[in-house]
Amino acid sequence: MKKVKIYVTLKESILDPQGSAVQGSLQKIGYGEVSDVRIGKYLEVTIQDTDRDIETIVKEMCEKVLTNTVIEKYRYEVEEA
Repeated sequence: MKKVKIYVTLKESILDPQGSAVQGSLQKIGYGEVSDVRIGKYLEVTIQDTDRDIETIVKEMCEKVLTNTVIEKYRYEVEEA
């Protein structure tokens, strides 16, 4: 089995209002050195052993279901479960 850790974030060119709100809150409570916050998603997916290429499976899942590729980017790590 493989465990896949998937990190999804907004593309740099996309405004992140949630990140801006968190940044403002952090600055208001004394963390003025925080200059930017980007909010994202973290997913862990366990995949059973298969003859199919794990990289292909993960890319298909990300591009078809787990992300909106118009506004989001993703990266992932595959490790033994």
